[in-house]
Amino acid sequence: MGSMTLFFNGFLEQRQHPNRHLIEMEAGPGADVVLSRNQLGHYVAPGLINGHPVTFLLDTGATYISVPAGVAQAAGLQQGRQAMVNTANGVVPVYSTQLNTVQLGAIKLQQIPAHINPHMSEDIVLLGMSFMKHLEMTQRDGKLTLRLPEI
Repeated sequence: MGSMTLFFNGFLEQRQHPNRHLIEMEAGPGADVVLSRNQLGHYVAPGLINGHPVTFLLDTGATYISVPAGVAQAAGLQQGRQAMVNTANGVVPVYSTQLNTVQLGAIKLQQIPAHINPHMSEDIVLLGMSFMKHLEMTQRDGKLTLRLPEI
């Protein structure tokens, strides 16, 4: 019975967080990052902001990376100028910030603009186009492949 419980818990964890292995990858040139959709159809993966571990939800509809206030505080982010942005929950005030490093698997970028959003209740960081625009993206069969373009 205990073995079945462990197996079932592992199965559920894999369905909810199929990309949890990315946290073990080191940043390096030329490496693809392949993400699997979770059971809700989202691409969720662990990553790092300024070396601080976070959970990313890839959001190509977001212009900037959007960091919940609690995560921003834990990562030591500096709150900049206030701006008003349109979200799924309406227009909300956010604060600009600059991320020294953002890492998703083997992809690590520097000096990425972001917003600190005090109205986000979860600890999930929306990984928007301020990061994604630097990558080549290919989606096929429930997998999203990300790579840095060759220069």
